[in-house]
Amino acid sequence: MMPSPPHFEDQYLALLRDVWTRGDERRDRTGVGTRSLFGPSLRFDLSDGSIPLLTTKRVAWKTAAREMLWFLTGDTNIRELVRQKVHIWTDWPLARYRRESGEAIDRDAFEARILEDDDFAALWGDLGPVYGKQWVGWDTYEPAGDGLFRRGAPVNQIAGLVADIRRNPASRRLLFTGWNVAELAGMALPPCHMTYQYHVAGGRLSGMLWQRSCDLGLGFAFNVFSAAMLLRMLAQQCDLAPGDLVWSAGDAHIYLNHEHLVARQLSRSPRGRPGLNLLRRPSSIFGYGIGDFEVVDYDPHPPIAAPVAV
Repeated sequence: MMPSPPHFEDQYLALLRDVWTRGDERRDRTGVGTRSLFGPSLRFDLSDGSIPLLTTKRVAWKTAAREMLWFLTGDTNIRELVRQKVHIWTDWPLARYRRESGEAIDRDAFEARILEDDDFAALWGDLGPVYGKQWVGWDTYEPAGDGLFRRGAPVNQIAGLVADIRRNPASRRLLFTGWNVAELAGMALPPCHMTYQYHVAGGRLSGMLWQRSCDLGLGFAFNVFSAAMLLRMLAQQCDLAPGDLVWSAGDAHIYLNHEHLVARQLSRSPRGRPGLNLLRRPSSIFGYGIGDFEVVDYDPHPPIAAPVAV
């Protein structure tokens, strides 16, 4: 009897164990503390509709998908996410509001005000020029005379990427990034999943995501699913088959208060091989909606709650 092939999730679980047992313990900007290893890399085969959606805990994949679609709009205010009951970005503006106003408001009350009050949302819901702003509206400037500059036409990196894949698939410049050095200080959180690069070979589109920083307990599951989802969208738009997704990180870490999460996940065995179906092909990479995605054969273990470090 032939042994069953390795499960795609095994490599993630091995990394989780490795970081927890061998990682350098350090204090981080949040004050929580982490264990960290530098430079791991994982590879996932996306052919036949496969998707790296973790099964050792339930992942809210629709939340990850809504966030990715939000990035592609260029929006940087949490209001639209909150309207869709996506709360993953609320903690940063909420912390700023509490700090600057002195009001001990809870998340639900804060989000209610974001939805109800246009002025409040504009002032307190904005995250600064985070991911989507850089992806589809990177600011440019041009000389206006007398040593002054005026704002030029913004750069839509995603539209340019699609055009480049179609026009010049052998290019080594098929990439986009969110790391705009000039605007980092204005961001609620500088980009963690910061650079994406693509490669076409044999009619297949492969991609690499490089993260400067990855929270393996919480963030990784969303990051790798979103990157795979985006690769599938790009492949469909460019008439290519999906290839491999390579995930790589600089600082891959586990927060010290996630010990229970690590222990529970490592006690579970992966099960099933989930797939992602794209139910429609819009006329543009910017035309997808949440109803265009279907995850199949997903039978995960129960979720594992863990705190977010802000």
